[in-house]
Amino acid sequence: MPKQLNEFTAEVKEVLRAKGFSHGLVTLFCKHTSCSLVIMENADPTAQRDLEGYMERLVPEGDPNFTHNYEGSDDMPSHIKMALTRTSESIPFVDGSLCLGTWQGIFLWEHRANPHLRQIVVCVDGHRN
Repeated sequence: MPKQLNEFTAEVKEVLRAKGFSHGLVTLFCKHTSCSLVIMENADPTAQRDLEGYMERLVPEGDPNFTHNYEGSDDMPSHIKMALTRTSESIPFVDGSLCLGTWQGIFLWEHRANPHLRQIVVCVDGHRN
C-alpha cells in the first residue's frame, strides 16, 4: 500500500514456525531504496499515523533543492526517508517465538505514492532443542 506502514509480523512468525528452530536470530532485509523496515507500535494505529505524519513534515515533497525526481515528486523524499530509517532488522527468538515486546510489530514502510512490488529477504539462523 502506498505511503504507509504495512505490518507483516504474522508472515515472519510463519516463516520462523516453518523452520522449526527453537532459539536464534531472524534477520530481515529490504531490497529497495524507497521503502524501509521498522519495528513500531502495532496496537494503536494513531501511533503509526503520527510517525507517518512526522516523516512527511520532516521530508516533504516538492523541495526545490531536490534534483533527483526522475520518478516524480516523491522520488528523492522516499530515498531520504529510507536513509533516515532502516533497510534491515534483526530479531532474536526464544522457544520458537520472536522476542518482540507486547505492542511491537514488524512493518514495511512504503515511502512512495504509487504502489510497488517489494521484496524482503528473511534469514533464520538458529538451533533446535
